[in-house]
Amino acid sequence: MPSPANLLITNARVLTMDQTQPRAAAVAVAGEGIIYVGEAPGAAAFCGPDTRVVDAQGGSLLPGFIDSHCHLRMAAAELANAPLEEVESLEDLKQALQRFARENPAAPWICGSHLRYAILPGGGNPTRQHLDDIIADRPVALMAYDYHTLWANSRALEMAGALHGGRTGPNSQIVMAADGLASGELREPAAYGRVLALTGAWGRAASSLIGVPATSPGPAELAEDRALLRTGLALAARHGITSLHNMDGDSRQMALLTAMEEASELIVRLYLPLSLGPEAPFEALEEAEAMRREQHGSRLRSGFVKLFMDGVLESWTALLLQDYADRPGWSGESLFSLEDFTRLVAECDRRGLQVAVHAIGDGAVRRALDGFEAVQNQNGRRDSRHRIEHIELVHPDDLPRFARLGVIASMQPLHLPTRESDPWRQRAGQARWGHSFAWESLRRAGARLVFGSDWPVVKPNPLLGIQTALGRRPWASGLPDQRQDLAQALAAYTCDAAFAEFQESRKGRIRPAMLADLVLLSDDLESVPIEDMSQTTPVMTVCGGRIVYEA
Repeated sequence: MPSPANLLITNARVLTMDQTQPRAAAVAVAGEGIIYVGEAPGAAAFCGPDTRVVDAQGGSLLPGFIDSHCHLRMAAAELANAPLEEVESLEDLKQALQRFARENPAAPWICGSHLRYAILPGGGNPTRQHLDDIIADRPVALMAYDYHTLWANSRALEMAGALHGGRTGPNSQIVMAADGLASGELREPAAYGRVLALTGAWGRAASSLIGVPATSPGPAELAEDRALLRTGLALAARHGITSLHNMDGDSRQMALLTAMEEASELIVRLYLPLSLGPEAPFEALEEAEAMRREQHGSRLRSGFVKLFMDGVLESWTALLLQDYADRPGWSGESLFSLEDFTRLVAECDRRGLQVAVHAIGDGAVRRALDGFEAVQNQNGRRDSRHRIEHIELVHPDDLPRFARLGVIASMQPLHLPTRESDPWRQRAGQARWGHSFAWESLRRAGARLVFGSDWPVVKPNPLLGIQTALGRRPWASGLPDQRQDLAQALAAYTCDAAFAEFQESRKGRIRPAMLADLVLLSDDLESVPIEDMSQTTPVMTVCGGRIVYEA
Protein backbone atom coordinates (compact mmCIF):
# COMPACT_ATOMS: atom_id res chain seq x y z
CA MET A 1 0.00 0.00 0.00
CA PRO A 2 1.62 3.29 -1.07
CA SER A 3 2.10 6.06 1.45
CA PRO A 4 -0.70 8.63 1.31
CA ALA A 5 -0.17 11.93 -0.44
CA ASN A 6 -0.59 15.25 1.26
CA LEU A 7 -1.88 16.74 -2.02
CA LEU A 8 -3.72 15.03 -4.87
CA ILE A 9 -4.77 16.92 -8.00
CA THR A 10 -7.25 15.09 -10.20
CA ASN A 11 -9.40 15.73 -13.28
CA ALA A 12 -6.56 17.77 -14.77
CA ARG A 13 -5.12 18.17 -18.24
CA VAL A 14 -1.56 17.42 -17.11
CA LEU A 15 1.13 18.56 -19.55
CA THR A 16 4.14 16.94 -17.95
CA MET A 17 6.88 18.22 -20.32
CA ASP A 18 8.24 14.66 -19.93
CA GLN A 19 8.59 12.82 -23.23
CA THR A 20 8.29 9.43 -21.56
CA GLN A 21 4.79 10.30 -20.32
CA PRO A 22 3.61 13.52 -22.00
CA ARG A 23 0.09 13.57 -20.54
CA ALA A 24 -1.74 12.50 -17.43
CA ALA A 25 -4.90 13.25 -15.47
CA ALA A 26 -3.73 13.14 -11.85
CA VAL A 27 -0.66 14.00 -9.79
CA ALA A 28 0.06 13.06 -6.18
CA VAL A 29 2.49 14.94 -3.94
CA ALA A 30 4.11 13.90 -0.66
CA GLY A 31 6.51 16.16 1.17
CA GLU A 32 8.44 18.22 -1.38
CA GLY A 33 8.19 15.72 -4.23
CA ILE A 34 5.92 14.12 -6.78
CA ILE A 35 5.05 10.49 -6.00
CA TYR A 36 2.52 9.67 -8.73
CA VAL A 37 1.71 10.82 -12.25
CA GLY A 38 -1.00 9.00 -14.15
CA GLU A 39 -4.70 8.40 -14.52
CA ALA A 40 -7.34 9.02 -11.86
CA PRO A 41 -7.99 5.36 -10.91
CA GLY A 42 -4.36 4.83 -10.01
CA ALA A 43 -4.28 8.04 -7.98
CA ALA A 44 -6.96 6.77 -5.61
CA ALA A 45 -4.41 4.53 -3.88
CA PHE A 46 -2.56 7.63 -2.66
CA CYS A 47 -5.58 9.21 -1.00
CA GLY A 48 -5.47 9.09 2.80
CA PRO A 49 -7.51 10.70 5.58
CA ASP A 50 -5.33 13.84 5.55
CA THR A 51 -4.88 14.13 1.78
CA ARG A 52 -6.09 17.35 0.25
CA VAL A 53 -7.85 16.47 -2.99
CA VAL A 54 -8.16 19.21 -5.62
CA ASP A 55 -10.52 18.84 -8.56
CA ALA A 56 -8.83 20.68 -11.44
CA GLN A 57 -12.13 20.76 -13.40
CA GLY A 58 -10.28 20.16 -16.66
CA GLY A 59 -7.73 22.93 -16.19
CA SER A 60 -4.14 22.51 -17.29
CA LEU A 61 -1.60 21.35 -14.73
CA LEU A 62 1.95 22.28 -15.68
CA PRO A 63 5.39 22.32 -14.12
CA GLY A 64 5.74 25.59 -12.23
CA PHE A 65 6.84 28.40 -14.52
CA ILE A 66 10.51 29.36 -14.36
CA ASP A 67 11.22 33.00 -15.16
CA SER A 68 14.72 32.87 -16.62
CA HIS A 69 15.43 36.58 -16.33
CA CYS A 70 14.14 38.99 -13.72
CA HIS A 71 15.21 41.56 -11.11
CA LEU A 72 13.15 40.67 -8.07
CA ARG A 73 14.33 43.32 -5.60
CA MET A 74 13.93 46.17 -8.07
CA ALA A 75 10.56 44.87 -9.17
CA ALA A 76 9.39 44.73 -5.57
CA ALA A 77 10.82 48.14 -4.67
CA GLU A 78 9.35 49.97 -7.65
CA LEU A 79 5.85 48.88 -6.69
CA ALA A 80 5.86 52.00 -4.49
CA ASN A 81 6.63 54.29 -7.45
CA ALA A 82 4.26 56.28 -9.63
CA PRO A 83 3.13 53.95 -12.47
CA LEU A 84 3.79 55.63 -15.80
CA GLU A 85 2.92 52.85 -18.27
CA GLU A 86 -0.09 54.75 -19.61
CA VAL A 87 1.68 58.11 -20.04
CA GLU A 88 1.50 59.17 -23.68
CA SER A 89 2.25 62.91 -23.45
CA LEU A 90 3.80 65.58 -21.26
CA GLU A 91 0.34 66.49 -19.98
CA ASP A 92 -0.26 62.86 -19.00
CA LEU A 93 3.05 62.91 -17.16
CA LYS A 94 2.16 66.11 -15.33
CA GLN A 95 -1.14 64.70 -14.14
CA ALA A 96 0.39 61.38 -13.05
CA LEU A 97 3.25 62.96 -11.09
CA GLN A 98 1.19 65.67 -9.43
CA ARG A 99 -1.45 63.13 -8.43
CA PHE A 100 1.27 60.90 -6.95
CA ALA A 101 2.79 63.86 -5.10
CA ARG A 102 -0.60 64.77 -3.59
CA GLU A 103 -1.19 61.18 -2.50
CA ASN A 104 2.29 60.91 -0.98
CA PRO A 105 2.92 64.25 0.72
CA ALA A 106 5.62 62.88 3.02
CA ALA A 107 7.63 61.10 0.30
CA PRO A 108 11.07 62.74 0.07
CA TRP A 109 11.41 61.68 -3.59
CA ILE A 110 8.92 61.54 -6.45
CA CYS A 111 9.88 58.38 -8.32
CA GLY A 112 8.18 56.93 -11.37
CA SER A 113 8.66 53.82 -13.45
CA HIS A 114 7.99 52.57 -16.98
CA LEU A 115 8.05 55.89 -18.81
CA ARG A 116 8.12 55.53 -22.58
CA TYR A 117 10.63 57.30 -24.77
CA ALA A 118 9.63 60.14 -27.08
CA ILE A 119 6.52 61.42 -25.26
CA LEU A 120 7.05 65.05 -26.33
CA PRO A 121 5.52 66.46 -29.52
CA GLY A 122 7.84 65.52 -32.35
CA GLY A 123 9.24 62.56 -30.45
CA GLY A 124 11.55 64.16 -27.88
CA ASN A 125 12.23 63.10 -24.30
CA PRO A 126 11.49 65.25 -21.23
CA THR A 127 14.20 67.55 -19.90
CA ARG A 128 14.94 68.72 -16.37
CA GLN A 129 13.05 71.94 -17.18
CA HIS A 130 9.94 69.98 -18.12
CA LEU A 131 10.16 68.11 -14.84
CA ASP A 132 10.89 71.31 -12.88
CA ASP A 133 7.70 72.80 -14.30
CA ILE A 134 5.79 69.82 -12.91
CA ILE A 135 7.54 69.48 -9.53
CA ALA A 136 10.48 71.60 -8.43
CA ASP A 137 10.52 71.43 -4.63
CA ARG A 138 11.13 67.68 -4.41
CA PRO A 139 13.63 65.55 -6.34
CA VAL A 140 12.11 63.66 -9.26
CA ALA A 141 13.56 60.47 -10.78
CA LEU A 142 11.70 58.75 -13.64
CA MET A 143 12.90 55.43 -15.02
CA ALA A 144 12.37 54.38 -18.62
CA TYR A 145 10.57 51.07 -19.06
CA ASP A 146 13.84 49.37 -20.07
CA TYR A 147 15.88 50.57 -17.06
CA HIS A 148 18.54 52.04 -19.35
CA THR A 149 17.55 55.73 -19.15
CA LEU A 150 16.51 57.86 -16.20
CA TRP A 151 15.15 61.40 -16.32
CA ALA A 152 15.70 63.72 -13.35
CA ASN A 153 14.69 67.24 -12.39
CA SER A 154 17.15 69.92 -11.27
CA ARG A 155 16.71 69.14 -7.59
CA ALA A 156 17.61 65.47 -8.09
CA LEU A 157 20.60 66.34 -10.27
CA GLU A 158 21.87 68.82 -7.67
CA MET A 159 21.55 66.31 -4.83
CA ALA A 160 23.46 63.71 -6.84
CA GLY A 161 26.18 66.13 -7.93
CA ALA A 162 25.28 65.57 -11.57
CA LEU A 163 23.85 68.95 -12.59
CA HIS A 164 27.19 69.99 -14.07
CA GLY A 165 27.81 66.64 -15.73
CA GLY A 166 30.79 64.46 -14.97
CA ARG A 167 32.54 61.27 -15.99
CA THR A 168 30.35 58.20 -16.05
CA GLY A 169 32.36 55.29 -17.45
CA PRO A 170 32.04 53.42 -20.76
CA ASN A 171 28.86 53.35 -22.82
CA SER A 172 26.98 55.79 -20.57
CA GLN A 173 26.25 59.50 -20.63
CA ILE A 174 24.93 62.42 -18.65
CA VAL A 175 23.37 64.23 -21.60
CA MET A 176 24.32 67.91 -21.50
CA ALA A 177 22.09 70.78 -22.68
CA ALA A 178 22.98 73.94 -24.59
CA ASP A 179 23.12 75.92 -21.32
CA GLY A 180 26.11 73.85 -20.17
CA LEU A 181 24.12 71.97 -17.54
CA ALA A 182 22.77 68.44 -17.54
CA SER A 183 19.63 68.10 -19.66
CA GLY A 184 18.08 65.69 -17.16
CA GLU A 185 18.56 62.58 -19.32
CA LEU A 186 20.97 60.02 -17.88
CA ARG A 187 21.79 57.04 -20.07
CA GLU A 188 22.78 53.70 -18.55
CA PRO A 189 23.33 52.78 -14.88
CA ALA A 190 26.84 54.25 -14.76
CA ALA A 191 25.27 57.66 -15.42
CA TYR A 192 22.09 57.48 -13.37
CA GLY A 193 23.43 55.37 -10.51
CA ARG A 194 24.26 58.27 -8.21
CA VAL A 195 20.72 59.62 -8.58
CA LEU A 196 19.00 56.30 -8.06
CA ALA A 197 21.21 55.51 -5.06
CA LEU A 198 19.55 58.37 -3.17
CA THR A 199 15.99 57.09 -3.56
CA GLY A 200 15.83 54.76 -0.56
CA ALA A 201 14.56 51.20 -0.96
CA TRP A 202 14.54 51.46 -4.75
CA GLY A 203 18.17 52.59 -4.79
CA ARG A 204 19.18 49.86 -2.35
CA ALA A 205 17.47 47.28 -4.53
CA ALA A 206 19.37 48.50 -7.60
CA SER A 207 22.78 48.77 -5.91
CA SER A 208 24.29 45.74 -7.64
CA LEU A 209 22.95 46.91 -11.02
CA ILE A 210 24.09 50.53 -10.80
CA GLY A 211 27.51 49.86 -9.32
CA VAL A 212 26.93 52.12 -6.33
CA PRO A 213 27.37 50.02 -3.18
CA ALA A 214 24.53 50.54 -0.76
CA THR A 215 25.46 51.60 2.77
CA SER A 216 24.83 48.99 5.42
CA PRO A 217 21.08 49.16 6.02
CA GLY A 218 19.79 49.57 9.54
CA PRO A 219 17.12 47.40 11.12
CA ALA A 220 14.26 49.53 9.77
CA GLU A 221 15.68 49.45 6.23
CA LEU A 222 16.25 45.69 6.40
CA ALA A 223 12.68 45.19 7.55
CA GLU A 224 11.45 47.38 4.66
CA ASP A 225 13.53 45.47 2.12
CA ARG A 226 12.35 42.14 3.46
CA ALA A 227 8.70 43.20 3.35
CA LEU A 228 9.12 44.35 -0.24
CA LEU A 229 10.69 41.03 -1.20
CA ARG A 230 7.80 39.14 0.38
CA THR A 231 5.43 41.22 -1.74
CA GLY A 232 7.42 40.49 -4.89
CA LEU A 233 7.58 36.77 -4.19
CA ALA A 234 3.83 36.65 -3.56
CA LEU A 235 3.21 38.37 -6.90
CA ALA A 236 5.45 35.85 -8.67
CA ALA A 237 3.59 32.94 -7.05
CA ARG A 238 0.27 34.47 -8.09
CA HIS A 239 1.46 34.23 -11.70
CA GLY A 240 2.32 30.54 -11.35
CA ILE A 241 6.06 31.14 -11.07
CA THR A 242 7.96 28.71 -8.84
CA SER A 243 11.54 29.68 -9.78
CA LEU A 244 13.24 32.96 -10.67
CA HIS A 245 16.64 33.47 -12.27
CA ASN A 246 17.55 36.80 -10.71
CA MET A 247 19.87 38.89 -12.87
CA ASP A 248 21.48 41.11 -10.26
CA GLY A 249 23.01 40.12 -6.96
CA ASP A 250 25.79 40.23 -4.42
CA SER A 251 26.65 38.75 -1.02
CA ARG A 252 24.43 41.26 0.82
CA GLN A 253 21.41 40.25 -1.20
CA MET A 254 22.38 36.62 -0.66
CA ALA A 255 22.49 37.18 3.10
CA LEU A 256 19.06 38.83 3.13
CA LEU A 257 17.52 36.03 1.09
CA THR A 258 19.24 33.38 3.21
CA ALA A 259 17.61 34.86 6.31
CA MET A 260 14.26 34.73 4.52
CA GLU A 261 14.82 31.12 3.50
CA GLU A 262 15.64 30.16 7.08
CA ALA A 263 12.36 31.80 8.14
CA SER A 264 10.41 29.86 5.44
CA GLU A 265 9.63 33.15 3.63
CA LEU A 266 11.03 32.10 0.25
CA ILE A 267 7.86 30.79 -1.36
CA VAL A 268 9.57 30.82 -4.79
CA ARG A 269 13.02 29.43 -5.63
CA LEU A 270 15.79 31.88 -6.52
CA TYR A 271 18.97 31.48 -8.58
CA LEU A 272 21.15 34.46 -7.65
CA PRO A 273 24.30 35.76 -9.40
CA LEU A 274 27.15 38.05 -8.53
CA SER A 275 26.85 41.16 -10.70
CA LEU A 276 30.20 42.40 -12.03
CA GLY A 277 31.28 45.42 -14.07
CA PRO A 278 34.08 45.54 -16.65
CA GLU A 279 36.57 46.88 -14.11
CA ALA A 280 36.11 43.98 -11.67
CA PRO A 281 39.35 42.25 -10.65
CA PHE A 282 39.61 38.49 -10.60
CA GLU A 283 39.58 38.65 -6.80
CA ALA A 284 35.91 39.67 -7.00
CA LEU A 285 35.10 36.14 -8.14
CA GLU A 286 35.91 34.93 -4.64
CA GLU A 287 32.62 36.55 -3.61
CA ALA A 288 30.80 34.53 -6.28
CA GLU A 289 32.43 31.34 -5.04
CA ALA A 290 31.52 32.19 -1.45
CA MET A 291 27.90 32.80 -2.48
CA ARG A 292 27.86 29.39 -4.16
CA ARG A 293 29.24 27.71 -1.02
CA GLU A 294 26.93 29.51 1.39
CA GLN A 295 23.63 28.30 -0.01
CA HIS A 296 21.89 26.11 2.54
CA GLY A 297 18.46 25.01 1.31
CA SER A 298 16.75 24.03 -1.90
CA ARG A 299 15.11 27.42 -2.51
CA LEU A 300 18.18 29.64 -2.80
CA ARG A 301 21.15 28.87 -5.01
CA SER A 302 24.04 30.73 -6.56
CA GLY A 303 26.88 29.87 -8.90
CA PHE A 304 26.82 32.32 -11.78
CA VAL A 305 28.09 35.76 -12.72
CA LYS A 306 26.06 38.44 -14.55
CA LEU A 307 27.79 40.85 -16.93
CA PHE A 308 26.69 43.62 -19.30
CA MET A 309 28.12 43.78 -22.80
CA ASP A 310 26.04 46.73 -24.06
CA GLY A 311 22.89 48.79 -23.47
CA VAL A 312 19.68 49.08 -25.53
CA LEU A 313 18.73 50.29 -28.98
CA GLU A 314 16.28 52.90 -27.66
CA SER A 315 19.10 55.04 -26.23
CA TRP A 316 21.65 54.13 -28.95
CA THR A 317 23.73 52.25 -26.37
CA ALA A 318 23.41 48.77 -27.87
CA LEU A 319 26.44 47.62 -29.88
CA LEU A 320 25.59 46.98 -33.55
CA LEU A 321 27.65 45.49 -36.34
CA GLN A 322 26.61 48.35 -38.63
CA ASP A 323 25.44 51.91 -38.00
CA TYR A 324 22.06 52.68 -36.50
CA ALA A 325 19.45 53.31 -39.16
CA ASP A 326 18.53 56.70 -37.64
CA ARG A 327 22.06 57.73 -36.59
CA PRO A 328 24.59 57.39 -39.41
CA GLY A 329 28.17 57.10 -38.23
CA TRP A 330 27.23 55.53 -34.90
CA SER A 331 27.06 51.82 -34.13
CA GLY A 332 27.17 51.98 -30.33
CA GLU A 333 29.75 51.02 -27.77
CA SER A 334 30.50 48.10 -25.48
CA LEU A 335 31.33 47.89 -21.82
CA PHE A 336 33.89 45.17 -22.59
CA SER A 337 36.55 44.84 -25.23
CA LEU A 338 36.74 41.31 -26.58
CA GLU A 339 40.06 40.82 -24.81
CA ASP A 340 38.79 41.97 -21.40
CA PHE A 341 35.58 39.96 -21.73
CA THR A 342 37.52 36.83 -22.67
CA ARG A 343 39.92 37.21 -19.75
CA LEU A 344 37.12 37.60 -17.21
CA VAL A 345 34.96 34.81 -18.62
CA ALA A 346 37.96 32.49 -18.82
CA GLU A 347 38.57 32.97 -15.10
CA CYS A 348 34.87 32.46 -14.30
CA ASP A 349 34.88 29.32 -16.42
CA ARG A 350 38.05 28.04 -14.76
CA ARG A 351 36.34 28.38 -11.37
CA GLY A 352 33.25 26.52 -12.59
CA LEU A 353 31.03 29.60 -12.61
CA GLN A 354 28.33 30.02 -15.22
CA VAL A 355 28.29 33.38 -17.05
CA ALA A 356 25.16 35.25 -18.17
CA VAL A 357 25.87 38.30 -20.33
CA HIS A 358 23.41 41.01 -21.38
CA ALA A 359 23.82 41.48 -25.14
CA ILE A 360 21.12 43.33 -27.07
CA GLY A 361 22.74 44.37 -30.35
CA ASP A 362 24.09 42.02 -32.99
CA GLY A 363 27.58 43.41 -32.37
CA ALA A 364 27.32 42.61 -28.67
CA VAL A 365 25.97 39.13 -29.37
CA ARG A 366 28.86 38.40 -31.73
CA ARG A 367 31.42 39.71 -29.23
CA ALA A 368 29.94 37.50 -26.51
CA LEU A 369 30.04 34.46 -28.79
CA ASP A 370 33.60 35.27 -29.83
CA GLY A 371 34.57 35.45 -26.17
CA PHE A 372 32.85 32.19 -25.26
CA GLU A 373 34.53 30.47 -28.20
CA ALA A 374 37.95 31.80 -27.19
CA VAL A 375 37.39 30.60 -23.62
CA GLN A 376 36.37 27.16 -24.85
CA ASN A 377 39.54 26.96 -26.93
CA GLN A 378 41.60 28.10 -23.95
CA ASN A 379 40.02 26.13 -21.10
CA GLY A 380 38.66 23.17 -23.02
CA ARG A 381 35.04 22.27 -23.53
CA ARG A 382 32.94 21.58 -20.44
CA ASP A 383 29.26 21.66 -19.55
CA SER A 384 29.39 25.41 -18.83
CA ARG A 385 25.92 26.43 -20.10
CA HIS A 386 27.01 30.04 -20.49
CA ARG A 387 24.12 32.29 -21.50
CA ILE A 388 23.44 35.34 -23.61
CA GLU A 389 20.57 37.42 -22.31
CA HIS A 390 18.09 39.27 -24.58
CA ILE A 391 19.58 38.84 -28.12
CA GLU A 392 17.23 41.40 -29.66
CA LEU A 393 19.35 41.42 -32.82
CA VAL A 394 21.50 38.58 -34.13
CA HIS A 395 23.36 38.27 -37.42
CA PRO A 396 22.40 35.14 -39.42
CA ASP A 397 26.04 34.01 -39.47
CA ASP A 398 25.98 33.75 -35.67
CA LEU A 399 22.84 31.60 -35.36
CA PRO A 400 24.57 28.19 -35.57
CA ARG A 401 27.26 29.22 -33.10
CA PHE A 402 24.88 28.92 -30.14
CA ALA A 403 24.43 25.19 -30.63
CA ARG A 404 28.06 24.62 -31.58
CA LEU A 405 29.32 26.36 -28.43
CA GLY A 406 26.55 25.14 -26.12
CA VAL A 407 25.50 28.73 -25.34
CA ILE A 408 21.94 29.21 -24.11
CA ALA A 409 19.74 31.84 -25.76
CA SER A 410 17.83 33.55 -22.92
CA MET A 411 15.12 35.79 -24.39
CA GLN A 412 12.04 37.72 -23.31
CA PRO A 413 8.96 37.60 -25.57
CA LEU A 414 7.39 40.73 -24.06
CA HIS A 415 10.40 42.81 -25.12
CA LEU A 416 9.04 42.58 -28.65
CA PRO A 417 8.12 46.11 -29.85
CA THR A 418 4.45 46.12 -30.77
CA ARG A 419 3.95 49.71 -31.97
CA GLU A 420 4.92 50.88 -35.42
CA SER A 421 6.14 54.12 -33.86
CA ASP A 422 8.36 52.35 -31.34
CA PRO A 423 11.87 53.87 -31.43
CA TRP A 424 13.34 50.36 -31.42
CA ARG A 425 12.14 49.74 -34.97
CA GLN A 426 13.44 53.12 -36.10
CA ARG A 427 16.86 52.55 -34.54
CA ALA A 428 17.23 49.08 -36.05
CA GLY A 429 15.86 49.95 -39.47
CA GLN A 430 13.79 47.69 -41.69
CA ALA A 431 16.85 45.94 -43.12
CA ARG A 432 17.42 44.36 -39.69
CA TRP A 433 13.81 43.46 -38.87
CA GLY A 434 14.22 39.92 -40.17
CA HIS A 435 17.00 39.29 -37.64
CA SER A 436 15.11 40.80 -34.69
CA PHE A 437 13.85 38.73 -31.75
CA ALA A 438 14.74 35.69 -33.85
CA TRP A 439 13.20 33.00 -31.66
CA GLU A 440 12.44 30.47 -34.39
CA SER A 441 15.61 31.19 -36.36
CA LEU A 442 17.69 30.42 -33.27
CA ARG A 443 15.66 27.30 -32.50
CA ARG A 444 15.99 25.99 -36.08
CA ALA A 445 19.74 26.55 -35.82
CA GLY A 446 19.83 24.23 -32.81
CA ALA A 447 19.97 26.76 -29.97
CA ARG A 448 18.32 25.97 -26.66
CA LEU A 449 15.84 28.79 -25.96
CA VAL A 450 14.70 29.83 -22.52
CA PHE A 451 12.16 32.56 -21.81
CA GLY A 452 11.73 35.09 -19.05
CA SER A 453 10.26 38.50 -18.38
CA ASP A 454 13.04 40.90 -17.32
CA TRP A 455 10.57 42.01 -14.65
CA PRO A 456 10.20 44.93 -13.76
CA VAL A 457 10.91 45.95 -17.39
CA VAL A 458 7.72 44.10 -18.34
CA LYS A 459 5.04 42.30 -16.37
CA PRO A 460 6.08 38.95 -14.86
CA ASN A 461 3.04 37.03 -16.17
CA PRO A 462 4.39 34.04 -18.19
CA LEU A 463 1.02 33.59 -19.91
CA LEU A 464 1.44 37.02 -21.51
CA GLY A 465 4.86 35.95 -22.74
CA ILE A 466 3.45 32.70 -24.10
CA GLN A 467 0.63 34.59 -25.82
CA THR A 468 3.17 36.92 -27.46
CA ALA A 469 5.39 34.04 -28.55
CA LEU A 470 2.43 32.22 -30.14
CA GLY A 471 0.72 35.21 -31.70
CA ARG A 472 3.61 37.19 -33.18
CA ARG A 473 3.29 38.34 -36.78
CA PRO A 474 6.08 39.64 -39.04
CA TRP A 475 6.36 43.44 -39.18
CA ALA A 476 6.52 43.38 -42.99
CA SER A 477 5.89 40.89 -45.78
CA GLY A 478 8.74 38.55 -46.61
CA LEU A 479 10.20 38.48 -43.10
CA PRO A 480 10.79 35.17 -41.30
CA ASP A 481 7.98 33.83 -39.15
CA GLN A 482 9.37 33.71 -35.61
CA ARG A 483 6.24 32.36 -33.91
CA GLN A 484 6.54 29.51 -31.40
CA ASP A 485 4.07 26.72 -30.89
CA LEU A 486 2.63 25.99 -27.45
CA ALA A 487 4.97 23.09 -26.70
CA GLN A 488 8.02 25.18 -27.55
CA ALA A 489 6.89 28.14 -25.47
CA LEU A 490 6.05 25.96 -22.48
CA ALA A 491 9.42 24.20 -22.68
CA ALA A 492 11.16 27.58 -22.67
CA TYR A 493 9.38 28.45 -19.41
CA THR A 494 9.79 25.01 -17.75
CA CYS A 495 12.12 22.15 -18.62
CA ASP A 496 14.57 24.12 -20.76
CA ALA A 497 14.66 26.91 -18.18
CA ALA A 498 15.52 24.30 -15.54
CA PHE A 499 18.35 23.10 -17.79
CA ALA A 500 19.69 26.67 -17.95
CA GLU A 501 20.33 26.56 -14.18
CA PHE A 502 21.60 22.94 -14.07
CA GLN A 503 18.40 21.74 -12.37
CA GLU A 504 16.81 19.63 -15.11
CA SER A 505 17.02 16.49 -12.95
CA ARG A 506 15.02 18.14 -10.14
CA LYS A 507 12.39 20.38 -11.71
CA GLY A 508 10.82 21.58 -14.95
CA ARG A 509 8.92 18.33 -15.55
CA ILE A 510 6.10 16.50 -13.84
CA ARG A 511 7.26 12.99 -13.03
CA PRO A 512 7.82 10.93 -9.89
CA ALA A 513 10.83 11.90 -7.76
CA MET A 514 10.91 15.45 -9.17
CA LEU A 515 10.25 18.45 -6.98
CA ALA A 516 6.55 19.22 -6.69
CA ASP A 517 6.71 22.63 -8.37
CA LEU A 518 3.36 22.95 -10.13
CA VAL A 519 0.89 25.47 -11.49
CA LEU A 520 -2.80 24.68 -12.02
CA LEU A 521 -4.50 26.94 -14.57
CA SER A 522 -8.13 27.95 -14.82
CA ASP A 523 -8.53 26.57 -18.35
CA ASP A 524 -7.26 23.90 -20.70
CA LEU A 525 -4.43 25.87 -22.25
CA GLU A 526 -4.43 23.76 -25.41
CA SER A 527 -8.01 24.75 -26.22
CA VAL A 528 -7.77 28.48 -25.42
CA PRO A 529 -7.54 30.76 -28.50
CA ILE A 530 -4.29 32.70 -28.59
CA GLU A 531 -6.07 36.04 -28.33
CA ASP A 532 -7.77 34.90 -25.10
CA MET A 533 -4.76 33.32 -23.46
CA SER A 534 -4.14 36.31 -21.21
CA GLN A 535 -7.54 35.64 -19.63
CA THR A 536 -6.31 32.28 -18.35
CA THR A 537 -5.12 32.55 -14.76
CA PRO A 538 -3.36 30.36 -12.20
CA VAL A 539 -5.74 29.00 -9.59
CA MET A 540 -3.04 27.27 -7.55
CA THR A 541 0.75 27.42 -7.36
CA VAL A 542 2.70 24.71 -5.54
CA CYS A 543 6.41 25.04 -4.72
CA GLY A 544 8.10 22.04 -3.17
CA GLY A 545 4.76 20.52 -2.22
CA ARG A 546 3.67 23.68 -0.42
CA ILE A 547 0.69 25.63 -1.76
CA VAL A 548 2.08 29.14 -2.10
CA TYR A 549 -0.85 30.70 -3.97
CA GLU A 550 -4.50 29.80 -4.24
CA ALA A 551 -7.16 31.85 -5.97
